[in-house]
This record gives sequence, C-alpha cells and structure tokens, in this order.
Amino acid sequence: MSGMAVEQAKDIAQEEILKHKDAILELNHEIHADPELSWEEFRAMERIASFLRNRGFDVTTGVYGCETSFEAVIGSGDLTVTLCSEYDALPAIGHGCGHNVIATIGVGAAIALAPLVEDAGITLKLLGTPAEEHGGGKVTMLREGAWEDSDFSMMVHGMAGADISAHVKQYTAVDRFRVTYHGQGAHAAAAPWAGKNALSAASIALHAIALLRQHMPSDVNMNGYISESGHVTNIIPEKAVVEMEVRALDIDTWRDAKARVLKCFEAGALAAGCTWEWEAVEYAYAPVDQDEKLADLWDANLAGLGRELVPGSGLGGGSTDMGNVTQVLPAIHSVIAFLGQEAALHTREFAAAARTEAADQATIDAGTALAFTALDVALTPELRKHYQDLKAARPAGTTTVTLEA
Repeated sequence: MSGMAVEQAKDIAQEEILKHKDAILELNHEIHADPELSWEEFRAMERIASFLRNRGFDVTTGVYGCETSFEAVIGSGDLTVTLCSEYDALPAIGHGCGHNVIATIGVGAAIALAPLVEDAGITLKLLGTPAEEHGGGKVTMLREGAWEDSDFSMMVHGMAGADISAHVKQYTAVDRFRVTYHGQGAHAAAAPWAGKNALSAASIALHAIALLRQHMPSDVNMNGYISESGHVTNIIPEKAVVEMEVRALDIDTWRDAKARVLKCFEAGALAAGCTWEWEAVEYAYAPVDQDEKLADLWDANLAGLGRELVPGSGLGGGSTDMGNVTQVLPAIHSVIAFLGQEAALHTREFAAAARTEAADQATIDAGTALAFTALDVALTPELRKHYQDLKAARPAGTTTVTLEA
C-alpha cells in the first residue's frame, strides 16, 4: 500500500465518478424504465455486469445461490470492501422504492474506487443483491458465504425529504408468514350447522390482532390480509389463508410480538372449530445495526459534499435484508435524499421521483460519499487495523449464520 494521502485519493475518486457520470446515469435510467420483480431481475443484472466488465472488473453472474445476482471484483489488497446494489422493483408501480438509484450508487462508488484499489490496498467487491422487496436475496447470499472475506460492507437507499444521519435508527426486523385454516364445507343455507367456517377463524384472528395493537410498543407493526377465503356464497369456506407480517425495531420485542400474534391465530382456530398451521414464506429480515465508525465517516463525507444533515426520525418502520448483513459484520445502510421530492416510498409518485434530476444528483453524491468512506478506512492506519482486527477475530462461518424469527 502506498503512502497516498486520503484527500488526494478522494480527489481522484471524485474526478473518476464525474468522468463516468453520464454513463452511470444512463444505466440508472435504463433500469428504471425496465422494472423487474424480485428474483426476475435478469436484464438489470446483465446491464450492470456488462457495464462493469467493460470497465475492467472481473464479473460473475448467478453467484451465491441466486440466479439474478452478480459479483464484480477489482483489486487484490488485504482490505476487502464490499458494496451492495439492489435492482428489483415492485408489482404494478415499478421502481417505487428507487432501486434503480441504489443499483447505480453502488456502481458509481465502484467506478470511483477502481483506479485507486491497488495503491489503497483494497480488494473491492460490488455484489448485485436481488429480491430485497420480497424474498431476501442478501440472506441467501450470506448463507452461501458472500461476505465471509469482507472487512466491512456498505450501501445507500434513496428517500424523499432531507438528508439525515446514518446513525438514525429506522429499520425494523420483519417476519412474513402464511397461516392456513382448514374447516368443513357445507351448504350455507341448507345445512350451515354442518360446516366449520375457515373464514370465520381467519376473521376472528385478524380482529384479535387488531385489538392486540393497543397493547404493543409503538415500534411494533402487524399487517395481514386474507388471500383465500372461499369461492361462492352458498358454501361454507373450508379453507382460508392469511398472509401476515410482524415488524419491530428490537429483536426481543419482535419475537414476543410474533408469539402473541400466533396466539391470535390459534384463538381463531379454537373459536371456529378449525385446524390451522403456519409457515414462513420468506427469510426474516433483521433490524439494521449501523456500524458507528462507518456511520461517522459517511455523515462527514456527505456533509463535505455540501449536503446538509438535518435532525429526523428516518423512514420509520421499513425493513431490509441488509439488516441481516449488519448483524454479522461491520456495515452501514445509509440513506440519501432526493432533495425537493416529497413522495412516500412504495408509491407511483416515488417511482417518478426516482427518475428526477434530484435522484440523479443523489446517485452521484452517494456514490462519491461511499467511495470517500472506503478510502477513509483504507488510508487511515488505525481505522484499517480496526476493521482488519475485527475480521481476524471473527470465527469462520460467522457471516453465514443469519437471524431467525
């Protein structure tokens, strides 16, 4: 590793991302215009993979157990910095969470760092992590060892409003599961007494959950809907299916809330005389545990780019599979604002906001700040040693074990 000064390296990184700015934003807009759902992001994956191959990265697609993932590597240093790009969209509304921006923030940071990796002693990995909206691509990749060689990991999510500190605690744990009731069908008019109404069981359970909300901490969020509940009016429903999720900021609170919700589903079965079972439908997402030192560096670098960090409570209740990453190694999942935009996440309005000049500026600024943060660690001896010591002390396989609900 050379004796390159941090500020000199940052100047080079900023020049590099600005040199590629038009191409990065063109990639951003292409992904936005062609949204793909979780686990189906083949075109986005190939666009990004091709973009990085053409700029000197060693890129492999379909890695770590996910068909639509990629790993792009450049450099051979003994500090492994892992960045993440997401690129899945939402049904009907496209990039209503702005993953086109998340994808190209990661790409921009990688491009900015590429000419510096050898002098800075970095092995740089950009992971394409699919299915954040539903499924948990990062959890699959964790279990397959994607972060085992990483010293630390970073990514950035776009949002409306104003920029806030990476220290703001805002991402909850979430567990999604399916409850199925089995009853007894009967003619709803001729012999209703012969039936056991599975829809009644589901309705009782959801009403009990609604009453339970009064007694839950303010950070607990419980949402469900009946996805199957009979087919015609004159047959007692013999089957009902409820899709459910439970969220909380604190892991113990989250687990307790889930246990109480399951009791509500059990009560529905008892009251209606039905049987019931439940099953997980996705990996559980952990709360985000921001690394304090990385968060400090990110905040300082964002402010250094002229962006004002204002006090705020953050997204409030959102969840991400990056939380699982932050639980097993030093990492941050920071946010950047599309300044002047006010749309709520997961709406058509936010999808439109993710294709504005404000979103474009956020893409370049966040990519720059991520690159700066990586350089701060790589070129500051005590920080570099701190993260390398943490990695050395980590037992093998630590990052392949993920949180269970």
